[in-house]
Amino acid sequence: MLCWGSWSNTQKLVNANWRFELFCWDFVNGILLAALILALTLGSFGEQGRSFLVDIQQSDSKSIFSAISGGVIFNAANLLFMAAISIAGISVAFSVGAGLSLVLGVVVNYLDSPVGDTILLFPGVALIIVAISLNARAYTKMPGGAAAVSGKGLLLSICSGLLMGLYYKYVANAMFPDPLKPLSGMLSPYTAICFFSGGVFLSNLVLNPLMMAKPFAGSPVSFSEYFGGSLKDHLLGISGGFIWCIGMLFSIIASYKAGAAISYGLGSGAIVVASIWGIFFWKEFNGAPKGTQLTLNVMLICFLVGLLLIVFAR
Repeated sequence: MLCWGSWSNTQKLVNANWRFELFCWDFVNGILLAALILALTLGSFGEQGRSFLVDIQQSDSKSIFSAISGGVIFNAANLLFMAAISIAGISVAFSVGAGLSLVLGVVVNYLDSPVGDTILLFPGVALIIVAISLNARAYTKMPGGAAAVSGKGLLLSICSGLLMGLYYKYVANAMFPDPLKPLSGMLSPYTAICFFSGGVFLSNLVLNPLMMAKPFAGSPVSFSEYFGGSLKDHLLGISGGFIWCIGMLFSIIASYKAGAAISYGLGSGAIVVASIWGIFFWKEFNGAPKGTQLTLNVMLICFLVGLLLIVFAR
């Protein structure tokens, strides 16, 4: 949750003219690099389970395809989400896209693997959705935050949320259910992350050039702009992907004990973590209209209570 809620700081630090399509190249490279480093270190050390290279050698096509599919779905969702932010703004993209992905992700993963007390789990999810909505409301109170939203921006937010709520189950289904009892053909979390990141990387070679040539907003972007970027911009993008990948790995490892629905639900609390960065570090709400601080305080309370309910559900 902390990693997923913090990687976006790297995007805030890049050059103001550095388009999200350009940032995504380095972000995806960072995910792939982190997955390989983690697999060859943490995923290969120790005495129990299977090391990374041995795990690859015995993996079957079904598990590999499942993990890669998760990567393709995630990358498509992430590109649409960034496009939605560029058109509809943070408030709509987060409240519609992220809220929808949270609900769908928890429900889909729970139906696939019903672990956790529903009496606590779903009210916890509901409170986090309320927190996301309050976060969006706080942004709309800012100058220019209540600008009209195009139908295209809303549609992109919905499509992104639907896809983002589906990718996690494909990665979880590729892994063997007990970390200390590897099953033949199935993957360890470290191997699953590598195939997942491979799916992200390969799909980005197709999807991102399309986004650059036919962007949903703004003028087309050329590859010369990417290669003309500064070392700082490239390193920040790679760092963002690295941080996100660490969060993803921790999340799917946690799913062994917490269950996929709870693990994904907690990870989705990253939306409010990102907002906390915005409030206290980036000072995004300095000079906000009267009543905004109350909205933010209620948001934080709903967020914390929601997280506690989700944790106690398991």
